[in-house]
Amino acid sequence: MTVLYVDADACPVKDETIRVGERHKVRIVFVSNSWMRLPEGDLIERVVVPEGPDEADNWIADHSGPGDVVITADVPLAARCVKTGAQVLSPNGKPFREDAIGMRLAMRDLNTHLREIGEIREGGPGFTKQDRSRFLNQLETVMRAAKRQSGA
Repeated sequence: MTVLYVDADACPVKDETIRVGERHKVRIVFVSNSWMRLPEGDLIERVVVPEGPDEADNWIADHSGPGDVVITADVPLAARCVKTGAQVLSPNGKPFREDAIGMRLAMRDLNTHLREIGEIREGGPGFTKQDRSRFLNQLETVMRAAKRQSGA
């Protein structure tokens, strides 16, 4: 059975994720380091992990697998989940795929290094209406594929 996992601490598409998850009647698990207000629903679950680096990431990576969908902007977490067979989507609607995850990790590491040495200062592009729209379209596609993979 497909489960939709959300790396929830800084996720800008919680409402959209709930809407699509409920339409597909799948369990939606929001994982965070602190309690957060979410709509109540039979399919919505909160998991609050202990404070600490990567606790939410570790929980998601340990629980997701083939037929599941993971929503995260965290490239290392995405790489771990892709490796387990989960479908992974960023909040801006760009899927993480096995054939490109190595390059995304390398680019992340390069940008981190460039920020650390002061060569670049900005974090990246802001979140736009187009990102939200792309996310909704892609999540619908990814959910259908995951449900086929899980046999649901």
